[in-house]
Amino acid sequence: MLEQTDGGSPLFAEPAVFDGVEAKGVDPSVVLAQLIAAIRQVEWRADLVKETTVWPSSPAPVGPISPADEDDPWVTGPWVSELHPPARDTLAGVRDGEVPAIVARWVRAEELRGARVEDMQPLAEELILLARRAQDAGELLYCWMSL
Repeated sequence: MLEQTDGGSPLFAEPAVFDGVEAKGVDPSVVLAQLIAAIRQVEWRADLVKETTVWPSSPAPVGPISPADEDDPWVTGPWVSELHPPARDTLAGVRDGEVPAIVARWVRAEELRGARVEDMQPLAEELILLARRAQDAGELLYCWMSL
């Protein structure tokens, strides 16, 4: 599980319910997709990391949000999405020796402006190891997000 928030998720339960990585601010469609683009050595595009929302399981609200929607989990979260297997497989396929060069490309992304390789490399390594464990177990990656 890719964790984007401080606490409250199964990742922070004692004992942890899921294997995961705390990755606050690493949303799948932009920042994680920038990492995938750096690994594949391609330009970032919006569909590079495909995901399917698995929570909330109710239909998303249609139209503008009103005060009556304040208890709707689509408004308040948390939200969980399942990342499609190519993202997991791309991460899992990275060789350890390639990580520094990949991270050097990743930190050039506009969304990571000011980030340093030495600060982002541990996160990339954790994501790669998580993806390997998921792939070895025949599992998918999920992203838990909340406000």
